[in-house]
Order: sequence, then C-alpha cells, then structure tokens
Amino acid sequence: MDAADASAAVARAREAVDRAVRELAAASARTETLAEYVPARRVLGVPRAPRMSPIGPVWRLGVLLLDADGRLYATGRVIRAERPVRRSVIAESVAEHRAYRAAAVKGGIPEGATVVFDAAPLELDEAALTAGSGPLALIDGPEGAVLAVRWNPSTAGALMPLEPYLAERVELLVGPTQGA
Repeated sequence: MDAADASAAVARAREAVDRAVRELAAASARTETLAEYVPARRVLGVPRAPRMSPIGPVWRLGVLLLDADGRLYATGRVIRAERPVRRSVIAESVAEHRAYRAAAVKGGIPEGATVVFDAAPLELDEAALTAGSGPLALIDGPEGAVLAVRWNPSTAGALMPLEPYLAERVELLVGPTQGA
C-alpha cells in the first residue's frame, strides 16, 4: 500500500465520519454519555466515593463511538446509571458492575442514562491506522487502500469497510427497524 492510497483512504473515512455526524445530528438520534471513571480517593484527608466524570454525548455505532465533533472512540464498557441498592451479592463481577452504575449517578449522570467508559480515542491518521491495533485498520482492497472496521475483535477476518459500516449503523440508530 503506498502513501497516496493510504491518504485517500483516510480522506474518504473523514468524509464518511462527517456525513454520519450530520445525519445523526439532523435526526436528533439518541446519544449516550461518554464518561471517565474516577476511582475512590481522598481529598484533603476526606474519602471521596468513586464517580463517573461526564465527557460528553456520543452515538454508539457498534464497536465505535462518535461525538458531535467527529471524534471516534473504541467502545469501552457500557452500563446504565443506577442508584446503589443494598443487595446480597454472591459474584464479585456483579458487585463491581453495580459499583460502576452507582458511580455514574454519583458523578451527576441521570439515573437510567446509558454510560460508556474506558473508551479509547481513535486517531484518523495513516501511522495509527496502518498499525491497526484497535477496531480500525488500513487494508489493501481491490481498488486500493481502504479503512476497515474490525467489527468482531475475536475474529481476525471480521473486517468491513468503514463507509458502509457507518452508513448501516447510522441507519439503524436514526430509523430502527420495526420492533427494535
């Protein structure tokens, strides 16, 4: 893959991302809250409970998150904000999940809102994309370089060109199918 092909693929990807933002914003598509988890700590000797610090609204498009400025993120962990409830918990993973839900409410996120955290920002530049370590990778296609989405991280060949992937995901978010 030569540099000109890679640059053209990145330019097409940026256009597809901009188009997706415009369509989602025009349709007032449902957003979720991107947040950063802040663990428990002491402030001036006073213990402070863990909380989620909201970063901003994003659209979840499968393995990708997209914000209104056209920034992409790899989807991290997804929870629903929920007030803590005293329950007998057997599994540690269930207790951890409940603690994250409570941290979201503690951070000021409305109860019932969907929260995404541990989301890694993705760079749309040739160097980062050629490495292909996240859900995006530059690959050789039949007509030159193509930016592809690894929609299933556990399957090596689960790659789909970014443009049709975004178009499909935007369509599902803007106008969900009957009964969805």
